[in-house]
Amino acid sequence: MKYPIEPFKIKTIQKIQRKSASERENILTNAKYNVFKIASEDVYIDLLTDSGTGAMSADQWSAIMMGDESYAGATSFFRLKKVVDEIFQFQYFVPTHQGRAAEHILNEVLVEPGHYIPSNTHFDTTEANIRACGGNPVNLPEARKSTSSPFGGNIDLEKLSRFINDVGAYNIPYGMLTITNNGAGGLPVSLDNIRGASEIYRSNEIPFFIDACRYAENSYFIKKHDERYQSQTVEEISKEVFSCCDGITMSGKKDGLVNIGGFLAVNDSELFTKIKNIAVLREGFPTYGGLSGRDLDAMAVGLKEGIEEDYLEYRTSQTAYLGEGLREIGVPVLQPFGGHAVYVDSAAMFPHIPVEDFPGITLSSALYLAGGIRSVELGSVAFAHFDEALQKIVRPPLELVRLALPRRTYTQAHLDFVVRTFGEVLENVETYKGYEITWSPEHLRHFTAEFKSKL
Repeated sequence: MKYPIEPFKIKTIQKIQRKSASERENILTNAKYNVFKIASEDVYIDLLTDSGTGAMSADQWSAIMMGDESYAGATSFFRLKKVVDEIFQFQYFVPTHQGRAAEHILNEVLVEPGHYIPSNTHFDTTEANIRACGGNPVNLPEARKSTSSPFGGNIDLEKLSRFINDVGAYNIPYGMLTITNNGAGGLPVSLDNIRGASEIYRSNEIPFFIDACRYAENSYFIKKHDERYQSQTVEEISKEVFSCCDGITMSGKKDGLVNIGGFLAVNDSELFTKIKNIAVLREGFPTYGGLSGRDLDAMAVGLKEGIEEDYLEYRTSQTAYLGEGLREIGVPVLQPFGGHAVYVDSAAMFPHIPVEDFPGITLSSALYLAGGIRSVELGSVAFAHFDEALQKIVRPPLELVRLALPRRTYTQAHLDFVVRTFGEVLENVETYKGYEITWSPEHLRHFTAEFKSKL
């Protein structure tokens, strides 16, 4: 696959330096084999996340200088509000310091112990916020008929209908869709599937929310893969998507192209009043929501840049370039490739390591030791949980390692280096061992858990 030409030129750089093999070994050991604990200056290629790690544009940096730091009613808020109204078209919104804050507020307002919240796949912070309120996150991904299906992020509409009938709509305070589906290879959700979910939720009088942090990538995939929408703009498709739901949680750190920020938007005035009250307690005044005025202005510009189609074409093609490079050397990657990351099946890569020994931690450790590359495990460390009803540990269907590409950050040479590093790991794949957890917290354990290698 040819490398896509960047629709921008580089204006500012940040120096990176590769540590020696012995230094990397000491660093990883001191981090207790959790790459989250490694200082960024000790990382050569950082694919841990695409959340807030991309490069902002000259226009965004210019907007930062216009930031109004007034406590209440800052002009920065109204500039952001104009863009949010234009793209998302909800009646009310409140800014938050990032997406998980929006999730926390939504769940604190709506979820009570014993409630169920269905989705195509809840991601880690969404799932943790639901559990922290006593709720039960339920994943109902559509079974993929073939790996060539472009919309592998869909929710199973038949399962959703059955689930609502089984537990009762009164036990479901809201339903959700994550676009793109980060827990399922970053694959998009079709507009037909979004409409179908909307019809089911609304016929059962269940509020429908979308986790919209990668909505622009999802809308671009709809335009690219559904011929009915190829003449529409990404913004027009996005408006159709959001017309199907009652509200969204948004992390601006993804398709808002900013380092920090997010928001929660709804149409229900009574619900918004409750949201606003909690936001004042947790985040700050409703016109700044835990952000400085300059952050609000940067997000206002970033949201517009995030729906530019030449950028989205480059963005998704760059991800596919890395995925194809890995596939060609024999790395077991999920296909088709999504918009923001390449997902590696670590259990398939290390078939001699049982899932209870966390092959994803084996791979993330191996990549750092071999090349100073930081990735993230999205398998049993991130998503396994103890099910009280079943009285057993329930593991996710796949043991994945995600290689998330920061936006507008890395070049072809960087990605080629990642492929070469994987090649080095593959040459000695049978020598790698599993890991065990020595300590972990109750929620979101992959962020801070500690490990040791199994001998």
